[in-house]
Amino acid sequence: MLIDTKLSRHEAIVIADDDVRYEGDALASIVADLTSADLVKPQNYFAPAPWRARWDTARSLLNRALGSEYPGTYARRRSTITAAGGYDADVPVREPRVGAHGAGDRRHGAHPRDLLIARRPPSVEHFLSQRVRQAYDSFAQPGRLLLEASVLPILICLRRRPGAIVMLVVLSMAVAEYGSQRDHGSTVFPRSSVFWIPLWIAERSIATRLAVGLRARGGVQYCGGRIRNAANPTRVLRQRLSVQRGHRSSACSGKEL
Repeated sequence: MLIDTKLSRHEAIVIADDDVRYEGDALASIVADLTSADLVKPQNYFAPAPWRARWDTARSLLNRALGSEYPGTYARRRSTITAAGGYDADVPVREPRVGAHGAGDRRHGAHPRDLLIARRPPSVEHFLSQRVRQAYDSFAQPGRLLLEASVLPILICLRRRPGAIVMLVVLSMAVAEYGSQRDHGSTVFPRSSVFWIPLWIAERSIATRLAVGLRARGGVQYCGGRIRNAANPTRVLRQRLSVQRGHRSSACSGKEL
């Protein structure tokens, strides 16, 4: 389902899940960043941080260390979403829809890891229900999916070399610690989150295999339905943009006639 932006009266649009909690300064900052970018992707953290939040924070720390996180909130320019044909609410990973549109003199996206936005932790039931669904999101990043799927075979190959397994665990925790310290992250991320890294990696290695099985059966449960695609491929987005531009060109030609 493509959500139109005609109901928005402003160029700056902030989209957030219902568990995200903005403060005034953070909201002003993310809107200001839109003056030089078409999309702004901040960093979420859990507040408060019970065990399930620290478990999921392990994923965030690895993402921060190796790139950037997929948060529960974004800021987008209305004109960019409109040019892209709308906002697609039928896929879990929605960011690429904006990135496929040419941004003119502005950057396609800004990823301020020091723009820290709080979100409330999920209930235990919701947390457990999201394990496979979050792994399914990796279909939007084939390289990541391959890496996550390879964890279990690697561990099986190293089962007779416990020292090597320990080294890999320590290395992953060191990477997560770097993510925690990067761009003032230590001010919001609990130090104990790093120790949840082995559990998260074990969880993801199993959940990824379950996600692959769901893909073969038609998709994963999402928002009361079943979806196959975790995100719209860039190829498809560019095709839609070409159609949108073609419609606009035809309309302009008709007006000139």
